[in-house]
Amino acid sequence: MREQTVWQFSDDRGQLSAAGRRPSKVLAYVQAGATLWDYGIHPWGIFGSGHDGDEPDRAKTGFLPLTEVEYLGAGGVLDVETLLRGEPDLVVAVSYGGGHVYGLAPETAKHLEELVPVVVVDVGQARTLADIGNRFAELARSLGAEETPTTRDLAAARDRLRTLTVGPSRPRVLALSPAGQDQAHLARPRMWPELRVLTELGVDVLEPPAGPGANWSTVGWPEVTALRPGILLTDVRSNATPLDRLRSDAARSAPEQTAAVVPWNPEPICSPRAHARFLTLVADAVEVAQGR
Repeated sequence: MREQTVWQFSDDRGQLSAAGRRPSKVLAYVQAGATLWDYGIHPWGIFGSGHDGDEPDRAKTGFLPLTEVEYLGAGGVLDVETLLRGEPDLVVAVSYGGGHVYGLAPETAKHLEELVPVVVVDVGQARTLADIGNRFAELARSLGAEETPTTRDLAAARDRLRTLTVGPSRPRVLALSPAGQDQAHLARPRMWPELRVLTELGVDVLEPPAGPGANWSTVGWPEVTALRPGILLTDVRSNATPLDRLRSDAARSAPEQTAAVVPWNPEPICSPRAHARFLTLVADAVEVAQGR
């Protein structure tokens, strides 16, 4: 007798996952896990990407209570046996396009999906931040989330930032990922959903020089200074070099002394609460730059 389908969800690859009961033990990529937490679903465990290490990257974990959520590691340690160690009944992953499961080797992802339902949410540049958040909200509701997170704080943060960026006194904002003593990766705003939101709200997000690199333009620190940013959105993930560790003469020319620095996670938590917090930090920096 065929098992009755009680739960099902079609992911962003168009693949339908189904089960005889609603999944309750969720393993998720860290970005997905932190987002689901804000939507009312508490993952059992999380895993990282090849950029991560033996400990969860605090820049990505948001409001996750790390004493309650198991971290299974990242990179080469993530074989099928490790991922299924706690017997999860659903894996939630992300993709940056093409349906590829981010953070897992292709063969690992293939074999994993033969044993447990895997839902993939596309968080790539082809999607808006609102679209990504809506997909996580749909998934959370399918998993039993009862309350929709309030968007009141997000609406207020958007209105505040839009008001601050009216007129000619808009500070120049540069998003970057420090890459050591000699260079930095500058984000191309149109390729990052969170940065596109800032542009839509009137923030002057600087476009880096043309050249190779679809998402980033890699330049030396003197080129960063030459752009004269008033605010730096600085990648604070564990794979980025902290600004306070830059010691070379070239790195010391970085504009951190004259620009306001706002922590930025290029793998954002796609919930109203997390996005409101980010917009508030940017608005605070804009006010400082404007001397208010």
